Amino acid sequence: MKNSRKFLDLSVRKFLLGTGLLNIVIIFTMFLFIFLNGMKFFGHSSVKDFVFGTKWISLSGFYGLVPLLVGSFWVTIIAIIIAVPLGILTAVYIFEYAPLKVKNAMKILIEVMSAIPSVVLGFIGLYVLSGPIKDLFGLNSGLTAFTGSIMLAFMALPTIVTMTEDSLNALDPSYKEAALALGSTKVETIFNVLLPAAFPGIFAGIMLGFGRIIGETLTVLMVTGNAPILAKSPLSPVRTMTATIAAEMGEVVQGSDHYFALFAIGIVLFIISFITNTVADYYVTKARKLRN
Repeated sequence: MKNSRKFLDLSVRKFLLGTGLLNIVIIFTMFLFIFLNGMKFFGHSSVKDFVFGTKWISLSGFYGLVPLLVGSFWVTIIAIIIAVPLGILTAVYIFEYAPLKVKNAMKILIEVMSAIPSVVLGFIGLYVLSGPIKDLFGLNSGLTAFTGSIMLAFMALPTIVTMTEDSLNALDPSYKEAALALGSTKVETIFNVLLPAAFPGIFAGIMLGFGRIIGETLTVLMVTGNAPILAKSPLSPVRTMTATIAAEMGEVVQGSDHYFALFAIGIVLFIISFITNTVADYYVTKARKLRN
């Protein structure tokens, strides 16, 4: 009996190890495939022309990354501006003010929000949100970076709310008790003591939300207008890097410069995702150390 338990324990340990190594191999293979194909593009075009090029017109052979970076910037920055304060304030309400029944209901609602498919959010943005935005700002079209930002903020909210609330719950009760004992009000305690103390976990949630925003494809493809231009404001149509790959990869000629240019965009996205996840992992680890 004892030997069988040892064998089972060893088998499970080896299986988990093998699963972890398999995941690493798959991710490395994906990166290698994207990297090798992306680097072929730079055999025909310079890195400078790609990174600093201001035109993306695939039919004319212009593959400049700047319009796509600008589109991704507008969509991401506005989504973060909307999602971060709303997510933190929602988490504070759940943590400190909400009655038990409301707290449980809001947690369920947040879980449901995270499970909504991106195509559904795209339809909502396309048929529900774009019209009011067009009328509100007097635009020719409601399909803008701002419209996409609102939908992406909605997608990032569950991550930010959950991570913030978990970080607040993980704090030692003495933080709150000491602040109140010194005469601080509840609001002062939350914003001057609890939120700064929980900052590593909160920032990790923000970075994970940022990763969700920058990597989203279908929603921005449907509601941002799909125009690879140098947008001067979030009320202009834009096209993001992810949307460009999704829109053009299906019809591109395999082995052409256009084909390899899309893989070059993939390299840029891979680098951004790697940096985002590395920073998030650092702050998650820091938050765990503070808890212990």
